[in-house]
Amino acid sequence: MRLRHNPKADIAVENSEYVEQDPKARKGHWHELFGNDNPIHIEIGMGKGNFIMTLASQNPDINYVGIERVPTVLYKALRKQEEMKLKNLMLMAFNADAIEEVFEKAEVDRIYLNFSDPWPKDRHAHRRLTSPNFLKLYDSFLKDDGVIEFKTDNRNLFDYSLEAAPAAGWKVKDITYDLHHSEYAEGNIMTEYEMKFSAMGIPINKMIIYR
Repeated sequence: MRLRHNPKADIAVENSEYVEQDPKARKGHWHELFGNDNPIHIEIGMGKGNFIMTLASQNPDINYVGIERVPTVLYKALRKQEEMKLKNLMLMAFNADAIEEVFEKAEVDRIYLNFSDPWPKDRHAHRRLTSPNFLKLYDSFLKDDGVIEFKTDNRNLFDYSLEAAPAAGWKVKDITYDLHHSEYAEGNIMTEYEMKFSAMGIPINKMIIYR
């Protein structure tokens, strides 16, 4: 179901101190924003923010950037951040298609891709966040020993990603087709979608992509 546009969300996002208003100008200077040299982890497509906010609250020695292209969705995360006021978390309204314009080479240590749009039609495969096109973008700013953590309920997207990553020169590890009943379940933080799908008995797929 398409989310109804909320004009109030646009105004709140455009005027919030917790949302980076000029992300392209921040390229190469994210550590200055946070005021430290701690590792930077980003989530592309953060949704309502439960996942990244939980991570940020549990790991104060890591800086987090939550990226969501839809202001109406980002607004829901923003309202939580206004209450939590996490100093190691910054939000950003931005389209992943131009993500390389926001981060400098080797500026990011880890990327989280959670329940991304599967773009099921073959002609839209290049829009999938695990496609060779996007993996090339990530390579422009992810550290050499950095990793991408990918979770999805969509088995077709997962199988596609298992093939796309090696074809683009990446490797995959820690593969599971049922995360919550696997050796990787401990410490797993669920997103809002993950909670919903798990309650329905839908298995969650996960892999780690690295060079």
